[in-house]
Amino acid sequence: MAHNYQRPEVQDIADFVGDSLELARKATQMDVEVIVFCAVHFMAENAAILNPTRTVLLAESSAGCPMADMIDADDLKEWKRRYPKATVVCYVNTTAAVKAESDVCCTSANAVKVVEAVPNDEILFIPDQNLGHYVSTKTKKKIILYPGYCVTHARLNAKQVIAAKQSHPDAKVVVHPECTAEVIALADATLSTSQMAKYVRESPAKKFLIGTEEGLIHRLKKENPDKTFYVISKALMCPNMKKTTLERLAKTMELKRNLVVVPEDIRIRAKSALDRMLAIT
Repeated sequence: MAHNYQRPEVQDIADFVGDSLELARKATQMDVEVIVFCAVHFMAENAAILNPTRTVLLAESSAGCPMADMIDADDLKEWKRRYPKATVVCYVNTTAAVKAESDVCCTSANAVKVVEAVPNDEILFIPDQNLGHYVSTKTKKKIILYPGYCVTHARLNAKQVIAAKQSHPDAKVVVHPECTAEVIALADATLSTSQMAKYVRESPAKKFLIGTEEGLIHRLKKENPDKTFYVISKALMCPNMKKTTLERLAKTMELKRNLVVVPEDIRIRAKSALDRMLAIT
């Protein structure tokens, strides 16, 4: 299984390529003994949480997520003490231990839907402040933002978007909700990677400026050979997603190394938060 941000050659040999929500869903449907994740650690953890009887391997053991590292279980407990009446909506870009302290998970594709489905009107949204702010513009509920963010998406700024639009005035601008509010304000559409794939497939437009990690461009070009795609900034590259190579993947499969294990007490509580998300979506 490979995320949309993986290297082109890794995507090409994967049995399934998708975004966080697609990968989480697919992980519950596989009738296999071993799942090998070409992504970052928290995504492999999601598969381990949802598949306790299967072996889950991470293709590259050092592939982590800076955003996930911005919050731990103790941080979340402190924020829960500050806002005892709030429901904790946890972005999946977090560790299993953080999910275990949360009420329900969400992805960029379903964050608004999850927040709207929660009966509480006060939401503690962790850890991505940019995605949380985007959600706050789509709901009347009170959204409390934890100050985490995606390092890669934060590199994209409004000046870069404006310059790209001037260079390609006939292109649609599509960005990820992990981008800043200033960038989102300049976009034609703000979507998860799977939603981007659907949007460009169905759009009559022929040119697109893409504001997310550059790995997605490979999938978009494969699925839409008659359309043209430009990544808005060369800075939109996640070094952790690019750590997985075919050689490291082959070695992981050969040796069955990089086993992902979630302690059972944490797994059960984290699974509840993921199950609530999957039930909503």
